[in-house]
Amino acid sequence: MHLLTWLMGNSYHVAGWRHPLAWDRTTMRLDVLIEVAKMAEEAKLDALFIADGNAVRNMDKVGLFEANTPSARPAVFDPVTLMAAVSQHTQHIGLVSTASTTYETPWSVARRYASLDHISAGRAAWNVVTGSNTGDSMNFGLDRHPDREERYARAEEFVDACIALWDSWDHDAFVERKDTGQYLDSSRVRTPDFRGTHLSVKGPLNVARSPQGRPVLFHAGQSEGGRRLAARRADCIFAAAADVEAAREYTSDLKRRRAELGGDPDQLKVIVSVAIYLGRTEAEATTLHQELNALITPEIGVDFLGKTVSEDLTGYSIDDPVPDLSRAVVGGNSIRGQLDAIAKAEHLTIRQLYERVVPSVGNAALIGTAVQVADTMEEWFATGACDGFVLGAAISPFTLTLIRDELVPELQRRGLFRTEYTGTTLREHLGLGPIS
Repeated sequence: MHLLTWLMGNSYHVAGWRHPLAWDRTTMRLDVLIEVAKMAEEAKLDALFIADGNAVRNMDKVGLFEANTPSARPAVFDPVTLMAAVSQHTQHIGLVSTASTTYETPWSVARRYASLDHISAGRAAWNVVTGSNTGDSMNFGLDRHPDREERYARAEEFVDACIALWDSWDHDAFVERKDTGQYLDSSRVRTPDFRGTHLSVKGPLNVARSPQGRPVLFHAGQSEGGRRLAARRADCIFAAAADVEAAREYTSDLKRRRAELGGDPDQLKVIVSVAIYLGRTEAEATTLHQELNALITPEIGVDFLGKTVSEDLTGYSIDDPVPDLSRAVVGGNSIRGQLDAIAKAEHLTIRQLYERVVPSVGNAALIGTAVQVADTMEEWFATGACDGFVLGAAISPFTLTLIRDELVPELQRRGLFRTEYTGTTLREHLGLGPIS
């Protein structure tokens, strides 16, 4: 199986940073993030992952904003700049970071990620997103966030344009022959001159062909447009699933779509996000989970849930039933739809739903010893629910240390995870075929 973790100094749990076992003072601390990267590489994980956004969020909810919930991002490094720095302190681990197709240009994204692939010697990956935060638009001189269909139509062209730019140069284009004075072979370069309905870019890219042929492409969309884009162009997919059945349905659907498009479904890796609550004993894991959840006030819980489902819940009592969430919104709809279905099926109140959602950020929570958590991961993997996991460490560095020292060795003993890196590029770590 494939394993990734988040490159973040804060803990994955919304209140994890408050726990005594968490790091102190992590804001804009490159040294802390380098330590996370080194620990993850010692565990032989496939890659580090950075989510990103184009705005400071949650300022309309002062309590939520001041509590620094994971999606607020009041102070974060530019992800590619950070990954370039981290690459100089690691040798093997992949570097996955996010850039939006809604508020970027193909030229700038293609250039940044090709540069990172060279700087890291073939470890770069781009997580393709269209953006779900409606407030992003105002940071780019726009008065509205485009609707879903518009965003995904642009995204498909955007990815095609980036691939065309990455394909500008052949691997052997730069001959650098001192004897003849020929620096490059002009027959080994192409001008893409990409023209679409939403985007155009001439090229060629002014970066040589990257070590991987092109950076690995991740995608996180779960809507119809997101699934269509992922099936057509992604190498890997980040999936959100509350349970194994939901993960299995999603993975089956994406691999079916890839096959219908004439692609190899085994070359599409589905990576499920999970929250990890490890303890050296079952009692310790349970206690840590309870301690963390006790740090979530009802105000934070309601506001966090409201942001997650893009719905203002402040007018309700926390013991009221969860209101109907079936209406589509401009922002993200995938997690909204999943939680709407859960709330209706189980007749949950707002309190009951936030107590379930907030600690795991809407994903499955794996709580227990390394053996118990590995049992669950093995079941998901063996039954085709996913090809791997992105592990959210509930408390950093405590949980990440246990992932490295106990969970990964347990998976290795079962023959489920590598004991050493056998390749040099992220594409090789993930078992993806080479780009010609």
